[in-house]
Amino acid sequence: MLLPKTLGAFIWHFIRKQKLGFSLILSCTFFWAINESFFPYFIKMLVDKIGILDRADPNLWEKLLTPLLAISGCWIVMEIAMRFQGYLSYKVFPRFRAAIRSEVFEYTRQHDHTFFANNFAGSIANKISDLPRASEEIISTFIHNLFNTTLAFLISLFILFQVSWHFAALLGGYYVLIVMITLLFQPYIDKTSQLHADSIVHLNGQIVDILSNIISVRLFARGRYERKYLQHFQNEEIIKAEKASFVIELLNFCRGILCLLLMGGMLWGLIYGWRKGSITLGDFSLITITFFNLLGMIWHMTYNMNYLFKEMATIRAALSLVVQKHTINDHLKAKDLEVKKGEIYFENVTFNYQRNANLFENQNLLIKAGQKVGLVGFSGSGKTTFVNLILRLFELNQGHILIDGQDISKVTQDSLRSHIAMIPQEPALFHRSLLENIRYGRLEASETEVIEAAKQAHCHDFIMNLEHGYQTMVGERGTKLSGGQRQRIAVARAILKDAPILILDEATSALDSVTEKLIQASFKALMKDRTTLVIAHRLSTLADMDRILVFKQGQVIEDGTQEELLKEGGHFAKLYALQNRGLLPDQAKLT
Repeated sequence: MLLPKTLGAFIWHFIRKQKLGFSLILSCTFFWAINESFFPYFIKMLVDKIGILDRADPNLWEKLLTPLLAISGCWIVMEIAMRFQGYLSYKVFPRFRAAIRSEVFEYTRQHDHTFFANNFAGSIANKISDLPRASEEIISTFIHNLFNTTLAFLISLFILFQVSWHFAALLGGYYVLIVMITLLFQPYIDKTSQLHADSIVHLNGQIVDILSNIISVRLFARGRYERKYLQHFQNEEIIKAEKASFVIELLNFCRGILCLLLMGGMLWGLIYGWRKGSITLGDFSLITITFFNLLGMIWHMTYNMNYLFKEMATIRAALSLVVQKHTINDHLKAKDLEVKKGEIYFENVTFNYQRNANLFENQNLLIKAGQKVGLVGFSGSGKTTFVNLILRLFELNQGHILIDGQDISKVTQDSLRSHIAMIPQEPALFHRSLLENIRYGRLEASETEVIEAAKQAHCHDFIMNLEHGYQTMVGERGTKLSGGQRQRIAVARAILKDAPILILDEATSALDSVTEKLIQASFKALMKDRTTLVIAHRLSTLADMDRILVFKQGQVIEDGTQEELLKEGGHFAKLYALQNRGLLPDQAKLT
């Protein structure tokens, strides 16, 4: 899925999806521009007629009928067009916003794991919400300010030219000058607005980060510290807001001087022309109303251009989501993965994180279908990376990972992950009901199947003790539940998924000893006939594994059953002995 990366192309991409609707909205603006331009001319006709008619003329209304009908008809047609435009707007713009939000969300979702690790979730969410809002503002400003004002100006200029080319030239010169000055200021407004938009994104990201970690703030009594820490970003936002506003106000000052000169020139010219007899009272009315109308519109247009530039800066900042390319993509001819056995094979796999030494180098490893394999090693030894590579959360530098003989880089990512159930050490839940969170493992599952999975995961009882049972909302990331309860929900979700490959990453670490024994019994049933990878720090939990892989500095240095590894007296045996003595070993003791 590709999205345009420049502002104009991005907005046009979504306008094209509703070409007819936007074309009709734009067409309605013609009627407004025609009314604004011809209304002063019809007033001129009326004033000129009144100027030559006798107040006592019995046919007065009949002689005034033409300009009166013209004024009324022009206004009625404009009102109908504007109401139709309003109807179209509330039909078109919500769909326009929804299309942007949906496609940008989908594009963002496909970024790799590193992208989400390097960016605040709140900042990403703000950018996704900024894009549809700012895009709508830009289109609305163009249609209702730039386009209609320019159109009304051109029509009015043509009418003025028929009356007096001097006034047409005066108004035309004013329009050109004020647009030129606005465009002259545009780069400075654009730059300062961009910096201000970036500072807001950073500030909001920090606020979300603090609120997400509110428990740490309280536990360490760091309320004042966080307020002071946030003040730095607040001050930065204030400074950049002041700079952006100063440039805009400087532009408004220049426009005010131009406006004053225009008004003075117009009034002097009208009085001079009237004294010379070249300007009638109707001309006086036409020129005065036209100038005041257009003066307000042009001022409003150029004033809104300031906000247009700010919204453009907001979109450019938000487009960073789209500008960044996806690093992990489905192959052009990718097929769905088909898993019948669940055999996993690492073939000459080399992988490293950026700027780090290789974690795996020419790694060859076969995990047979249905094997239960324990993964052991210090933090940073490569255990989690090993399973993340199987999930294709990162791309290999070289080599292949095969599942049932199929290269996982040649199958769709969704089909790959649909065949793998993972229970992480720190499961995150959606702020949805418990029923929805468990059913996330298999969306088509019935309520009965959800409850059965919950019973196997030993969470049915505590769920039924909650006020709303399975309809209980769990809070953001599941904060209303304890760590053990969240983990049992994750277990139930994995049971419901019923995938042929199972990965357990310290899946019982947050459970009490009694519940852990119950869950371990459920795991035995769950592991049956499935290829299972178990990351564990408590080595005693690996007694039932078919084999154990011992990791060190990104390499598998030992491979065998627990009994075999203990007999060898190597790395695993030393670690096992230290754990049995209640010691916490570090790498220095075992090298």
